[in-house]
Amino acid sequence: MKIKCLIIDDEPLAINVIKNYIEQIEDLELVNSFSNSIEGLNFLKNNTVDAIFLDINMPVLDGINFIKSLENPPLLIITSAYDEFAIETYELDVLDYLVKPIEFPRLMKAVNKINKRLDTSHKTPQDNSKEHPFIFVKIDKKKMKKIFLDEILVIESLKDYLKINTLSGKYIIHSTLSDFTNLLPERDFIRIHRSYTVAIDKIDAVEGNSIEIEGLRYVIGRSYIDEVKQRILNSAI
Repeated sequence: MKIKCLIIDDEPLAINVIKNYIEQIEDLELVNSFSNSIEGLNFLKNNTVDAIFLDINMPVLDGINFIKSLENPPLLIITSAYDEFAIETYELDVLDYLVKPIEFPRLMKAVNKINKRLDTSHKTPQDNSKEHPFIFVKIDKKKMKKIFLDEILVIESLKDYLKINTLSGKYIIHSTLSDFTNLLPERDFIRIHRSYTVAIDKIDAVEGNSIEIEGLRYVIGRSYIDEVKQRILNSAI
């Protein structure tokens, strides 16, 4: 089921940029866009969406007061040319704050946050056995790849890029290891080195200051070794 999105922004160029990004992401559906928040407010009286990409500086009713007027707000992604409103909007439970001009990888990070939040909020005890969470990554200029989290083995830093090793293949993306690791469930993944994050359940063996996954050894960084061994010990029977 697609994530229904709404854009509210008084800049036509900004609307077109976000529209273009949304069209490239198969899990998103743009249901409407408005150049002022009053129209957006009227639309929401009779329609529901999962997420809103919302500008702050708008005439008549600005983005902050628009948020305050909502009784049951959907997930909110701020898209603003100014960063000084970030603290105030986070106090309103904004999911993410994007500063214009918005690059596609940065918007994808926000989309992955939406997926993660919706996955958590929609989870029920009956869903647990069917759960198969995933994340979308950009592997070239036009292609988004869905990667199931339970297929990830090792994420390796390559300076400004990452190599994601999975059960079904290897993928190179433009990201930092810290940013990507923060998108993953902490209970399932652990950073073992400044260059590696691994899936805990894919660790086959631990020996000295290294681990083994799929026949390959990875060194545990000196500053990570205590936490890694403790996490592994806690997961043991």
